[in-house]
Amino acid sequence: MSGRVLVTRPGRAASLVLAALLVVFASLTTGCYSTQLTMLRSGLDSLRVQVDTLTVRDSIAYRVIADTRTELQSQRDLILSTRASSGSTLSELFDQISALQGKLDEVLHRFTTIAERSNGGAGNAGPAPAVVPPASGSTPATTVNPPAVTSGGDPAQAYDLATRDLTEGRYGMALTSYREFLTRFPSSELADNAQYGVGECFFAQAVFDSAAVEYARVGEKWPKGDRAAAALYKLALCQERLGRAAESRKSFEDLVKRFPSSSEAGLAKERLGSSRR
Repeated sequence: MSGRVLVTRPGRAASLVLAALLVVFASLTTGCYSTQLTMLRSGLDSLRVQVDTLTVRDSIAYRVIADTRTELQSQRDLILSTRASSGSTLSELFDQISALQGKLDEVLHRFTTIAERSNGGAGNAGPAPAVVPPASGSTPATTVNPPAVTSGGDPAQAYDLATRDLTEGRYGMALTSYREFLTRFPSSELADNAQYGVGECFFAQAVFDSAAVEYARVGEKWPKGDRAAAALYKLALCQERLGRAAESRKSFEDLVKRFPSSSEAGLAKERLGSSRR
């Protein structure tokens, strides 16, 4: 009887120890899981913060890209309009230089003619006489006046002065000079260029409504002039800037139809192609 008691008590003790160990293990396991969950939650919070930060950065980057794209488009328009405005090739530049050389030769020829006539005897009276060397040692020196140069009566010089003001950013002075040119020399071969210059003064200052009116006058008064294509292109750009898309498209199409071989027609095709996308 006592032997049975000795056998069963150790078994119960082992059971109690095992149960105690299970309780301890369970408590340890529960604490471990709790720690891991806490760490996992902390990691998720950190990840959420990083995602939010990246979202904000992406938003800022998107705005920067959008602003940059707008700026690039504006610069592209400016470059295209400048290319259309300048439109002068190297050969045209040489032609202009040759024309200026011809004018210089003409002035020198006139000066030489007057000097030769003066060598015949009497000197010319007038302000600022120029001394002409004697033809021989026995002939006294005579004085002649150089030919008078009046800037107000020379359409080319008046136009060049106005264009210089435009290219150097003196838009108010250029505008006044171009309009004065049109009043004084309405029949000059440079009149259409001067009218185009009036439009350029407004376009350079982003006054697109006034620029559009001035560009349109080029096509109305000089439909076959050398500035007709460029003026029509700039008119379309003004209409585009003013939000009149249908009018702008019509002007571009009219340009391609009327001046298919012009450089402005190629630019108009690019604008029409980009508007279809």
